[in-house]
Amino acid sequence: MRDWVVGMSAAHELSEQDQHFLRRCIALATEALEDGDEPFGSVLVDDQGHELFADRNRVAGGDHTRHPEFEIARWAASHLSPDQRRTATVYTSGEHCPMCAAAHAWVGLGRIVCASSSAQLAAWHQELWQRLGCTPSRSFNT
Repeated sequence: MRDWVVGMSAAHELSEQDQHFLRRCIALATEALEDGDEPFGSVLVDDQGHELFADRNRVAGGDHTRHPEFEIARWAASHLSPDQRRTATVYTSGEHCPMCAAAHAWVGLGRIVCASSSAQLAAWHQELWQRLGCTPSRSFNT
């Protein structure tokens, strides 16, 4: 599991709380996959450790902006003050895509804790395609 802090380059040790919410993200990602969607889940937590909002990927219906990290940014912009957003933590099953990273920054959310990186995801996709003997229909560049 990987942990980023916005504005800092050093990684942190994961706390028990971090591990708890990352497991919650994995459960949401599993729910998405079981519902025929891409396996991503995210949780927004305030500075007191309370879950504020959670979602999973919902792009299977055709709206490819329905990433959970983007939904968190939308929700936070409507429901939290700038100070609350700055001190909140976003937990996510996978590293933000460029769209979600921009939304995170524009809304002013704080720390991001990721269970996996984009590089790991790309490697897993490559391994899966090789194992299946297939060629991916789209590129998964990092």
